[in-house]
Amino acid sequence: MGIVVVLWQGIPEAAGREHHVEWTVDEDIAWMVNAWPSAAIVSELREDGGRIVFRGQLSLFEDRGAVLDVGGTQILFDLTDPPLPEDADGSWVEVRAAWDHVTVWPFEV
Repeated sequence: MGIVVVLWQGIPEAAGREHHVEWTVDEDIAWMVNAWPSAAIVSELREDGGRIVFRGQLSLFEDRGAVLDVGGTQILFDLTDPPLPEDADGSWVEVRAAWDHVTVWPFEV
């Protein structure tokens, strides 16, 4: 999958240990602006020049929302213009978000 540095929203003493987390990405998907089709069909999480890159399988909702499945973790996104093509639903995509728009929140299972 991958390793990235993001904003931690738990207590400081808990940072650096293994946790179940919920990802929050405060950046909408704009097709061909910060999201593109991916030729690779394997989940990935990495950093690239101040951006966090999520690669996964996209599922679209009628209410202009989407879920990106990244290695079994589902991350919710809102959609903005330009609209996604009809064949984007179920496809593999890469979404890039500014690192300071990505946070993780610890939770108990």
